[in-house]
Amino acid sequence: MSAVPESPSRPTVTEREAREVAEAAREQDWRKPSFAKELFLGRFRLDLIHPHPLPADDDVQRGEEFLAKLRDFCETKIDGATIERDARIPDEVITGLKELGALGMKIDTKYGGLGLTQVYYNKALALVGSASPAIGALLSAHQSIGVPQPLKIFGTREQKETFLPRCARTDISAFLLTEPDVGSDPARLATTAVPEGDDYVLDGVKLWTTNGVVADLLVVMARVPRSDGHRGGITAFVVEAASEGVTVENRNAFMGLRGLENGVTRFHRVRVPASQRIGEEGQGLKIALTTLNTGRLSLPAMCVGSGKWCLKIAREWSAAREQWGKPVALHEAVGSKIAFIAATTFALEAVVDLSSQMADEDRNDIRIEAALAKLYGSEMACLMADELVQIRGGRGFETAESLRARGERAVPAEQMLRDLRINRIFEGSTEIMHLLIAREAVDAHLSVAGDLIDPDKSLADKARAGAGAGLFYAKWLPKLVAGPGQLPTAYGEFKHGVDLSAHLRYVERTSRKLARSTFYAMSRWQGKMETKQGFLGRIVDIGAELFAMSAACVRAELLRGRGENGREAYQLADAFCHQARIRVEELFGRLWSNTDDLDRKVVKGVLSGTYAWLEQGVIDPSDDGPWIADATPGPSERENVHRPIR
Repeated sequence: MSAVPESPSRPTVTEREAREVAEAAREQDWRKPSFAKELFLGRFRLDLIHPHPLPADDDVQRGEEFLAKLRDFCETKIDGATIERDARIPDEVITGLKELGALGMKIDTKYGGLGLTQVYYNKALALVGSASPAIGALLSAHQSIGVPQPLKIFGTREQKETFLPRCARTDISAFLLTEPDVGSDPARLATTAVPEGDDYVLDGVKLWTTNGVVADLLVVMARVPRSDGHRGGITAFVVEAASEGVTVENRNAFMGLRGLENGVTRFHRVRVPASQRIGEEGQGLKIALTTLNTGRLSLPAMCVGSGKWCLKIAREWSAAREQWGKPVALHEAVGSKIAFIAATTFALEAVVDLSSQMADEDRNDIRIEAALAKLYGSEMACLMADELVQIRGGRGFETAESLRARGERAVPAEQMLRDLRINRIFEGSTEIMHLLIAREAVDAHLSVAGDLIDPDKSLADKARAGAGAGLFYAKWLPKLVAGPGQLPTAYGEFKHGVDLSAHLRYVERTSRKLARSTFYAMSRWQGKMETKQGFLGRIVDIGAELFAMSAACVRAELLRGRGENGREAYQLADAFCHQARIRVEELFGRLWSNTDDLDRKVVKGVLSGTYAWLEQGVIDPSDDGPWIADATPGPSERENVHRPIR
């Protein structure tokens, strides 16, 4: 194995410094209520989500009109099989999407966009993503995290007037944060932006630049060195992809999303006018995180579309395929998988629509809700696709092209499984999402008791923190003992044939139990709490299930009240809640009874080579290249594969 060459520009960062950078980028205040935040604190604020918020009539009309046009385009112009075979979205398809206005779905009409709400933007992504996940990824990366979203929140009037009309109709954008040796630890960001006169000069290498191969505009995160007149820090810039010194050195290929235009981009002395800096110096990570607060909703929206497709194929196939004298759907082993797909799809749509409508209304802080939607949607969609492959049997493992060649319906189940797998990594891996959500979930505790467990704080600081924590917990802990969840008549408005009120009472009781468990853990581990990632992950997963249960019940009641398949919605919500409760009880059991400590010992043994003998008897087909590519700044020595679409 080759060693990774040390770059002189790669910052050396301690664990504490890395945490401090991440903490500084967090939005510190809670100026608006948050249903999920309250849920983790043991307070079931059903009033924040029920009655279910609804879009305005004008928004519905505009959204439905666009969805009709988009559906026609998807059905007549997009050939998902061709994109999968050729590993490329045809230029004419992207041109057609531009003409349709799909690049500007979320951009305000005054800049030439369609001005769709988050709800209808997500519905559009679910629709186009079902035709081709690669196209869904292209549109999402362009609008959810590319140039339009950060400019919408942080851009100046001049920046919006300059760039948003281009993004709405002609220019594709990309977001560049990750580097070959920097993933979820941005404190080690090596790309630099050095001030020179009225410009910044960018040098560095960015990895996994979704849309980067075809992008016209880039959002680039780079480190500005501190100097006279410059506070420095990680900073965001809008960069013209055609600028001198920008080279797309490779178009990356993946196990799924074969049409994805994702690459490696090198910057060598790229001059960027100071007028194209987004926000102030040092605000780059805050801009990135704030952008993702709602931007993350696009990914679970496409997971909803995947669930709907999985359900359709499972229903049609399981009715047609017979074994032992009856359709396979009527065999319990298969039927339970179909029930899981149906119930989970209903719940995922409930979570995404509820979170999206709350984002549109801007009455609530949805940073935790959006993160939970991303985490839960990506995990459950993978499970649903895996179950579909199992239901289809050998045909599920066979490619659509092979099925077509031998005369059967070309169902791309295995492609769906491959395409969905990246969602557990995109925009924050499951493991990072666990930590991010856990940090927000325990924010109230750290606000009052953080100094108590900080080894660097003085005795005086600890004494003050102790006094404040005593007052907080004296008021908070007694409220975790009893609540509406213990009253048999509570939430009675959710009882219509099928009784969903029992599930909401369960959520209320369990949210208090979840808060008590978090408090017990903090009391037990104190400053070591942040190292208990297994425990924190289970806490977050319980919260995700409770949020999904709440959303499912509220959506079922909404549909019942509107006369839209209400009885069936209640049945699906009931099935989902029963399934979720089983998962929640298992997670609670694993909070305190698990193999975390034993696993840590095994990991140390693996890393030290203690178990290397276990690896004998196989051939390693990988080559001997470096684990991480050299990203030393300098001129590119490779062909530029950038190909803007015009």
